[in-house]
Amino acid sequence: MVKSNMDVVLDCAEPQQLERFWRTALGYRSLVSLEDIVVLVSDNEARPPFILQRVPEAKDGKNRAHIDIVKDDVDAEVVRLEALGARRLHEGLRSMGPVRWVAMVDPDDNEFCVSTGVDW
Repeated sequence: MVKSNMDVVLDCAEPQQLERFWRTALGYRSLVSLEDIVVLVSDNEARPPFILQRVPEAKDGKNRAHIDIVKDDVDAEVVRLEALGARRLHEGLRSMGPVRWVAMVDPDDNEFCVSTGVDW
């Protein structure tokens, strides 16, 4: 059994409705899929589990934290994720120094970005 030093948890209304989107978007597999919680994991132990957790309240406003899906070809990844049901929040690429990104939302309007990532 593997235990990560961090889990990424996304509160949502219907975890199983977002399961396919996030499983495919991240290239993860489903470990647990219940009405109230879905646990997605990677075969790469360096990547943290991604948990979809049912909460009773509706999403209100912008997420305070979000994930970035890091890809060298941001444009191609945006097109792939749009085909899965994601939407762009703006036209074109945004940039800061060498980092480029597109802000998007999943089918439940949770924000995330597709980014070239930070080199460190």
